Amino acid sequence: MAKNLLEQLRDVTVVVADTGDIQAIETFKPHDATTNPSLITAAAQMPQYQGIVDDTLKGARETLGADASAAQVVSLAFERLAVSFGRKILEVIPGRVSTEVDARLSYDTDATIAMGRELIKMYEAQGVSRERVLIKIASTWEGIQAAAVLEKEGIHCNLTLLFGIHQAIACAENGITLISPFVGRILDWYKKDTGRDSYAPAEDPGVISVTEIYNYYKKFGYKTEVMGASFRNIGEITELAGSDLLTIAPSLLAELQATEGDLPRKLDPETAANMTIDKIVVDKETFDRMHVENRMANDKLEEGIKGFTAALE
Repeated sequence: MAKNLLEQLRDVTVVVADTGDIQAIETFKPHDATTNPSLITAAAQMPQYQGIVDDTLKGARETLGADASAAQVVSLAFERLAVSFGRKILEVIPGRVSTEVDARLSYDTDATIAMGRELIKMYEAQGVSRERVLIKIASTWEGIQAAAVLEKEGIHCNLTLLFGIHQAIACAENGITLISPFVGRILDWYKKDTGRDSYAPAEDPGVISVTEIYNYYKKFGYKTEVMGASFRNIGEITELAGSDLLTIAPSLLAELQATEGDLPRKLDPETAANMTIDKIVVDKETFDRMHVENRMANDKLEEGIKGFTAALE
């Protein structure tokens, strides 16, 4: 019996669910799962999860006391809610869950370190090993430096809102566990900037960006894993078959599952190892210069931080 596209994808790539919806995760049985403030916000509004929300709010109020403001209670509750959903998700997957640091801390290295430690402390208090958690941090220079400190403490990180090769190289050189380059958001920017309605999958700017990062990592032997994220269509996903991981929304997982056909591997470490690629050393000065020169990465990083901030608020 022929395999569908999702089954074939699992043969060459670790499939990750990009959702906070535990029922969707149970349906598609991914290895890992990723969450962010927008996904947690959406899941928290579903009737089946109201018990988790109510218990978390009640616990935050009891911790802070009767004199705490509503804003203080909600702030603590949101951190705990992300961990509560993460713990529930870990009950139904064999791998790791990604939980995001407050996006408002994206340019504050010390505060990001502190919150990363606090999130891990919350997980460990609930009996979850830090090996099963990835702390998600925006790929600012400050965020990457914070992640480097956390990695040395055995706290593994997922650097998100990643749009350019300069961000990817800085992450790899700082020993980050995993990066999440945003395929669909790159496509969105180019469609708006060029006025084009669509791109063929192989010409998709987001696909090209992730392919460049993957090949660079494999060429130079970096251990940092590449996890394509933020997909707009299954064509983007199939063009990245062979990536270390791909995090995919439930709607696209369903489409892959319902689609039959051949799925050739597009990314391969042996092929990348034989490519001619120039090595780039990315210090802060180089990072800042490359970031300014890359209008798309500059725009989408700021937009992403603002979007996650809005979801939190």
